[in-house]
Amino acid sequence: MNAPVDVNEKSEEDVQAPGASGGDFIPLSDPDITLDDIAALEAVLRSSRLSSGPVTEAFEAAFAAYLGRKYAVAVSSGTMGLLLTLAAYEIGPGDEVIASPHSFRETVHAIALAGAKPVFADIDYWSGVIATGKIEALITDKTRAIVGGNTNGHPAQWAELREIANRHRLILLEDSTEAIGSKYKGALVGTFGDASVFDFSQPGPLVCGEGGMVVTDDIDVAVAMRRFRAHKSSERASVVVGSSAPYQAAMSDMTAALGMNQLSRLEEILEKRKLIEHYYFKHVKSFEGIKDPFIGPEVDEVHWFLYVVHLGTRFSKSSRDSIVEDLLVEKVEAAAYSNPLHTQRRYFDYGYRRGSFLVAEKIADRAVAMPFHVHLQERQIAFIVQTMKEASINVGAGAAIY
Repeated sequence: MNAPVDVNEKSEEDVQAPGASGGDFIPLSDPDITLDDIAALEAVLRSSRLSSGPVTEAFEAAFAAYLGRKYAVAVSSGTMGLLLTLAAYEIGPGDEVIASPHSFRETVHAIALAGAKPVFADIDYWSGVIATGKIEALITDKTRAIVGGNTNGHPAQWAELREIANRHRLILLEDSTEAIGSKYKGALVGTFGDASVFDFSQPGPLVCGEGGMVVTDDIDVAVAMRRFRAHKSSERASVVVGSSAPYQAAMSDMTAALGMNQLSRLEEILEKRKLIEHYYFKHVKSFEGIKDPFIGPEVDEVHWFLYVVHLGTRFSKSSRDSIVEDLLVEKVEAAAYSNPLHTQRRYFDYGYRRGSFLVAEKIADRAVAMPFHVHLQERQIAFIVQTMKEASINVGAGAAIY
């Protein structure tokens, strides 16, 4: 992990060599860790409590307050958070849950892990979120919930999702594992679902190693989640608590200390990332044929999870992969943004195959996740984009893509 860097600062080398990478490896993600973060973690390490305890409880309270939700439950990951949420709503074998197959962080694996059937819906071409117009045809008498994902930071169409969920009396769950800080119709993501799930592992802006959070306004759901998460030593003799077997999915006080400190300066971190986004947009504009980042009409603010470049239709999946490999040769870590769930072997038993969701496949095959973190300098971003342009020519697509 690099030392904290002022992204506004330009050295003489930056000015003289704007197109050079500097010879250093440029990682996809590099957390913004400060001396205060280290001090907060050290305070816990010097205490008598490292496992889940008072610091975790304080983090839960602070996170709930940040969103204006009544309850927050800290968990070991976003996927585990959704799994515990499904358990709290008693969703399992015999039930169906509608979700998108498209994301970088595959939180909706929890549906299959819970024993329920994931029913995938295709996505909107521009925003990448679940297409609301394709949901109702999938609803059956077995459908219990809809999971709307704020994909790569872009909020889903929450007004339409809520209307569909209410009309069919379904639970609406919000996957905000990629979208902390984004706003839809004046409200922060995490405020739209009956329960909303966050994740704090890389490459997001709030990073505390691993961990996640589920927020809700339903006390029964919060209590059930805590019961499924872990049993406190003082509760082991309880007949009520002992009626459920816990997943041992608690967050440690070490993780919570780091998360709590980063939450206190989340706006600062997001603002730094906005500057990096500006640099990318400035240099990517010269790359003809790239689909520009899209922000829906009802979206007030998007804080991207990763800077994702959408290549044109003259590219294939294999040529996209070649570009990622060329970037790695030049010491730039990039990645395919999505490996759609319906194309993964785990989901073949549900009848899914390649070709099931053409929009998700078209987007996933041509999406490249670029390094996106506060330690990037403009000269590095210029180098990344230039390298990507050259790589696109090498695979035969040329500059004019469409």
